[in-house]
Amino acid sequence: MVVHPRLKTAAARTERADQLLSEAIGLAHAINLEVVHAETVPLNKPRPATLFGSGAVERLAGIIGTEEPSNGENPEHSNPAVAVVIVDAPLSPVQQRNLEKAWQCKVIDRTGLILEIFGKRARTREGRLQVDLAALEYQRSRLVRSWTHLERQRGGAGFMGGPGETQIETDRRQIGQRITRLKRDLKDVKRTRHLHRQARKKVPYPVIALVGYTNAGKSTLFNRLTKTKVKAKDQLFATLDPTMRGLETPSGRTAILSDTVGFISELPHELISAFQATLEEVVEADVIIHVRDAAHADTEAQKKDVLAVLKDLGLGDAVGGMLIEVLNKIDLLSAEDRETLSNQAARSNIPAVPLSAETGEGCDGLVDIIDARITEHFQLEEVSLPHSDGASLAWLYDHGDVIERHDDDKAIRLKVRIDAANWARFQRRG
Repeated sequence: MVVHPRLKTAAARTERADQLLSEAIGLAHAINLEVVHAETVPLNKPRPATLFGSGAVERLAGIIGTEEPSNGENPEHSNPAVAVVIVDAPLSPVQQRNLEKAWQCKVIDRTGLILEIFGKRARTREGRLQVDLAALEYQRSRLVRSWTHLERQRGGAGFMGGPGETQIETDRRQIGQRITRLKRDLKDVKRTRHLHRQARKKVPYPVIALVGYTNAGKSTLFNRLTKTKVKAKDQLFATLDPTMRGLETPSGRTAILSDTVGFISELPHELISAFQATLEEVVEADVIIHVRDAAHADTEAQKKDVLAVLKDLGLGDAVGGMLIEVLNKIDLLSAEDRETLSNQAARSNIPAVPLSAETGEGCDGLVDIIDARITEHFQLEEVSLPHSDGASLAWLYDHGDVIERHDDDKAIRLKVRIDAANWARFQRRG
């Protein structure tokens, strides 16, 4: 069962609550849970003990129900018809425990659900480290139900059950030691990423980061632009581990395109801090492409959520000059809606490109804007080379954009458009 609590305030919109409920159902489906009941529960104010009022708790308990024991067992030991209740909001440990007692089944909150998804999806060592750290930080304040000294026979982060479900792990000291080790390991990952970035700066290749709400179509666009086949599914959090590939631009420049984890409303702070190493690719990017699902009814609210996460990463002020907005999935819009979207894009104060990553429509225009953005700080230089210096000639063709070339008896004369870093490297060649 999925329950989304909605505070009855002037700012709370019923449509927004319905969208968030649908999103929570999608999150449950992402880990193959069967949702038998879902509803939005209005709240006058959150109750410290149970979040919901007593009437709502009793009514939901009736919906959850219990199976009648078939073998004469004590009814107190009957199995719940609903095995898991997902409360689409943060729950305190006390609220979670009280709801489990009242409903006689497992209760997890939004953070626990997202951690469970991340635990099942992360494949790289770095991804596993980040999920483990986030899960331990989350569990440290709670009863550690399914950790069993970090055994994971069933995969996932372990909140849904598993071999340790009946064993309550009370040794907080062991969790603290594990957190310390994970943070140390992630420091190594952070250092390795820093070295990779330093190596790229020596080349240097501009880095373009794809960001956006989960399931906005980032991986499909990534595949379209780089002509590769990374995993792209119509599913929340299909991408967790970062992927980087080369992107060739019309001017002949090579850029690095980075596909990152999708953002989501009320992204748990444990995940923002734990995924800092991955999201550093966004912080260090030369260009940020914000991929939006233009066909989604909640696209404006999703945009605000993504920009809020970017602000949490320290990109609030700088993001304006780096940002390109992609209005994806126009193939799902009517002709009238597409025209309205095109007019909005034309009036936008930042570059905005309506396109379909699925069909490829509009993608060439995006590549042209990317090319213009990464070459806008280039400078035009005139170079004269002796005919014998083939190495320098080849170097300029590789690292700059040769606009004009004149060969005469004395020298090869070039006009080259080149960025400041590469021009300085050329001059150091002597």
